[in-house]
Amino acid sequence: MYGIILAGGSGSRLWPLSRELYPKQLLKLISSKSLLERTYERLMGIMGINNIFAITSTKHINDVRVQLSAYNKDIRVLGEPVFKNTAPAIAIAVKYILDYKGDDIIVVSPSDNLIKDDKEFRQTIEQAKKLAQKDYIVTLGVKPNKPLIGFGYIKTKEKTEEGYIVESFKEKPDLKTAQEFIENPNYFWNSGILVFRAQVFMDTLKKYANEIYEIVQKFDFKKQDDIPYMTFDTFPSISIDYAILEKTDNLAMVEMLSHWDDFGSWNAVYNLSKKDENGNVKIGDIIEKDCNDSLFFSSNRLIAGIGLKDLFVVETSDAILVCNKNNAQDVKQIFDKLKEEKNDAHKIHTTVYRPWGYYTVLNQGEGYLTKMICVSKKGQLSLQSHNHRSEHWMILSGTARVTLDNKVFMLKAGSSIDIPTKAVHSVANPYDTELKIIEVQKGDKLTEDDIVRYKDIYGRVKAKN
Repeated sequence: MYGIILAGGSGSRLWPLSRELYPKQLLKLISSKSLLERTYERLMGIMGINNIFAITSTKHINDVRVQLSAYNKDIRVLGEPVFKNTAPAIAIAVKYILDYKGDDIIVVSPSDNLIKDDKEFRQTIEQAKKLAQKDYIVTLGVKPNKPLIGFGYIKTKEKTEEGYIVESFKEKPDLKTAQEFIENPNYFWNSGILVFRAQVFMDTLKKYANEIYEIVQKFDFKKQDDIPYMTFDTFPSISIDYAILEKTDNLAMVEMLSHWDDFGSWNAVYNLSKKDENGNVKIGDIIEKDCNDSLFFSSNRLIAGIGLKDLFVVETSDAILVCNKNNAQDVKQIFDKLKEEKNDAHKIHTTVYRPWGYYTVLNQGEGYLTKMICVSKKGQLSLQSHNHRSEHWMILSGTARVTLDNKVFMLKAGSSIDIPTKAVHSVANPYDTELKIIEVQKGDKLTEDDIVRYKDIYGRVKAKN
């Protein structure tokens, strides 16, 4: 068996904590491990680590690779050059496995599912595998307990020894229809987890989504691993639900044995978190009086609430969200509006975490950007250069080992150094205390894509063939 982890998406309903450049699947929100890491661990219990692949946006490929390299330093991560939804992403990943491995059973798993019992999950997959071997495309279904409109609904008919034959599939119904569905015992939520044989998927794609099938045949992963933008951009943007699941006549379902949640909104955070005697979830620095059934999430500052009920209050360093519990699904509309207005609050945090530590944007304007960089003990930034900016570093605390054009400098607190444009440089923290640096950038391009990497201990430099 082979595993495909869908690790793209922006997590827009979990804004302002989830951002386009650091989405929910990378966050360690209610656990010491991210949703992505937990997904990988679940698949490890079913198949070998070299049989698990991930596909994500090229914007996230380094972060995904760094998190998963803790399990497999040779992890293969495919990069989508532009977002085209789940049907093209799955089609590309299946083609990759067909080219490299052959016609095998594949498990496709989103990276934002929260599944509590890995043993029961494995049992569910084993049941689904039996149906997949009979040439069904199998989805894992969850018994619904409320009329949610953000999920697809599966209507089952005939029950077999292994599971159910699916009568119909309805993606994201309106509230009235969802209410009717949950009152019918034949309906299940679609978890988004699929099990199928690779060639069966391709044959189904050819029958019901031929445009995607024809484009995916242009990719030959035996010749190159890269996904060319010009070809990928010709895919229609469509989910696997609309492209295949609503249409195919060979869809089957196995009921999920384990507890399952779609970790897609603040409702999920509230439902899964420990509550006080008044039904409040308090994460971070919180003081409240006479509040009930509310969620308070503080990243940096004190949140004080009085007399609040059924509210979600979420604070980050650059944004505050306040919404009624019943409107949590509408957070995506705020995210989309910020994106439409080209407000960077949808895209990136002022504090950005990296494998070596983190940086916080302190100030920025036309032609300049100031950051506070914190390098963890034994952390090291990549050996890199910039084509469009110079930098000035001042050491606030700790000792920095700075490499600049083949020269090495040991700089203590109070020291500073200039990094000219195009100079090859790096900084490392060789000690067991944090290293903090003020960085001032000046230039006409002050974005992360103005980084040319030469060496990196976290595997963010692609090996040359």
